[in-house]
Amino acid sequence: MKNQKETIRKMVSYLNNEEMYGGFWLPNIQRPFVWREDQIERLFDSIMREYPISTLLVWRTKSRIRRRKFIDNYRSTIRLTDFYVPEDDKAKLLVLDGQQRLQSLFIGLKGSYEKRELYFDVLSGDLVAPEDIRYKFKFLDAGKAAFPWVKFKETVFSNDLSSRIAKSIINSAGRELTEVEKERIEDNVARISKQFINEELVVYQELDSIDNTDAYREDDVVEIFIRANSGGTRLGKSDLLFSLLTSSWEDADERMEELLDDLNRIGYDFTRDFILKTCLTLLNKGASYEVGKFRDVQIRQELIDKWEDISSAIRDVKDYLSSKTFIRTDRAMPSYLVLIPIIYFRYHYREKWNTVQNIDEYLLRTLLSGAFSGTPDNLIDRCTRVIAATGEFNVPEIFGIIREDGRSLEIVENTLFGQYYGSKNVHLIFNLWYRQFNYTPAYQNNLPQVDHIFPQSLLRKVKKVNPRTGRQDLLRYYQEDRDQIANLMLLTAEENGFSGKRDIPPNEWFRDKDDAYLDMHLIPKNPELWELDNYEAFIEERKRLILGKFSHILQRA
Repeated sequence: MKNQKETIRKMVSYLNNEEMYGGFWLPNIQRPFVWREDQIERLFDSIMREYPISTLLVWRTKSRIRRRKFIDNYRSTIRLTDFYVPEDDKAKLLVLDGQQRLQSLFIGLKGSYEKRELYFDVLSGDLVAPEDIRYKFKFLDAGKAAFPWVKFKETVFSNDLSSRIAKSIINSAGRELTEVEKERIEDNVARISKQFINEELVVYQELDSIDNTDAYREDDVVEIFIRANSGGTRLGKSDLLFSLLTSSWEDADERMEELLDDLNRIGYDFTRDFILKTCLTLLNKGASYEVGKFRDVQIRQELIDKWEDISSAIRDVKDYLSSKTFIRTDRAMPSYLVLIPIIYFRYHYREKWNTVQNIDEYLLRTLLSGAFSGTPDNLIDRCTRVIAATGEFNVPEIFGIIREDGRSLEIVENTLFGQYYGSKNVHLIFNLWYRQFNYTPAYQNNLPQVDHIFPQSLLRKVKKVNPRTGRQDLLRYYQEDRDQIANLMLLTAEENGFSGKRDIPPNEWFRDKDDAYLDMHLIPKNPELWELDNYEAFIEERKRLILGKFSHILQRA
């Protein structure tokens, strides 16, 4: 294993450039780029402050390994498959550890982030606390960037002397600068030259499989990759497991991306983590994540061989959710894990799928009660074992297993009234309540919106006497009073838009509404209760109406 050094300017020039030692690329086992723009900006600040940026790990090989380019112009909508490079047996360098740092440098110095390029405040650099930003970087639109912001890549890749670059910046400032400001610019440009152009700050360890063919085989490299990335939070466990799978299955990324695109097209948020856990369960390997399972060549091959059937089962259950249940959006899905026993039944007993009973009841109770919260791997395994033993999706029997596991399925009054604005179950309840609302519009901004019946701004104005001062200066209704579900309703995006309800008080909003509208929203029909002075009476009456609406589920299964 050799240690190599390069300057930052040279290193970013080697990325995606096969003329430079075969070029530096990303192997297929690497996860997507995940850093936010503020993380990238902080990295550049760290470099300017002469903080170390850690050693990278690179594999030199001629193997026909699927790889992809580093992203220059980053967008949140990019697909990794767009960056794949044709396989070949030429020499190349694959980055095993350090993707996020190199990718951030490449975006900042060679590309853009959401069409905005990296700019540097040439007057920044005042001493600050270690955790604060000293050298200010920002991704900006070129048309909105003005002095003291300068395009950073132009400074780094200029071939002029530092003194001439500084002089050019000073002359183009658009105003007369003080001597202190001129000195700051000269110091910053000199520092940029030192840190990005002259100093060999990028250190990487090279695993050489070309000159030393027996030292690092492909399986060895996958294991090194996992060990290098499992010591911190850079990769989740599902990323590590997926890296093992991709070593056996060159189309894994593409097939996984296709499945997730299909599943999430109409408003869900299925993840790779969920898919991998489901795969293990369907193959009767247990729901828990264990690296050893994916190290097992037979398990990996079984997953590959059965991928079409597995993905079909997952798609079928998703279609059932969106077309035949009250769960029509990610907002109404507090936990996707409740779906795994259903998918297990669909996968193993496809011929019985169209006749299965009581799935709605299973979903409602498990989701509202949070039965699969925490660490439910053992519960998932017990549920799937009983399905395998009986060949049925017997809801009472599954409920019995859930209770035996020490988990409650009771839906009591507090299950409903314990939900507040922003809580994870409020949309689940509203999905069940407002069956006629479109939760899957083509345009995201047309999603239904949770609205306060008595506006927050109105309730904040109501004060009570402060017993210490005798003045009426204490809030009467705190956040939990204002945000409770009895003060919430669901409105269409149009109703709650710029010209819609917004902060209109209920005595005005409901004045011209008919009985059907009031019934749909469970609004008390006594107009006196719509007055601010009667807020507490309104809440009590509306709670009574909500209990009537959901009386059929307020009982043990």
